[in-house]
Amino acid sequence: MVAHAATGTARLVKQSAASGNAMGKKKRRKSADTDTIVQNKKARHDFFIEERFEAGLALEGWEVKSLRDGRAQLREAYVVLKGGEAWLIGAHITPLVSASTHITTDPTRSRKLLLHRKQIDRLIGAVERRGFTVVPTRMYWCRGRAKLEVGLARGKRKHDKRAIEKDRDWQRQKQRILKER
Repeated sequence: MVAHAATGTARLVKQSAASGNAMGKKKRRKSADTDTIVQNKKARHDFFIEERFEAGLALEGWEVKSLRDGRAQLREAYVVLKGGEAWLIGAHITPLVSASTHITTDPTRSRKLLLHRKQIDRLIGAVERRGFTVVPTRMYWCRGRAKLEVGLARGKRKHDKRAIEKDRDWQRQKQRILKER
């Protein structure tokens, strides 16, 4: 409590002693890793991801609760562009037993992706003209909303995967050799 002698008024000054935020210091932001719900590692293995876009998701309440609990899979998911809209198909969100008792849930339903018109047009052009594929790469929280990172990707061939694996092995061997010295 701070008292002003000139005006005779008292004012309460809040200080957060527990978090160490005294004197107007800002809170430290969480790292990006803690906001990630799920990653699609198979997409990185099967595709060269050229460009990434952030898309919102049109979800139901039970889906949001399940995502907060981390019950999602993107392994078999893919993005379809039809009718000037983007749809996430095949993503599996397992419903919570306690949260969805009064409604029927469909864990693999199609979910609409929320993108700007220019982004959708760019994705459609790349898919139709240049032979790209749109794949979901990760799902994460951004300011309390679930977001999906979609990647504009080109498929890897078998020899591409072999070359990448060979390069990884060589990097490991180099590290071992340098470590032994």
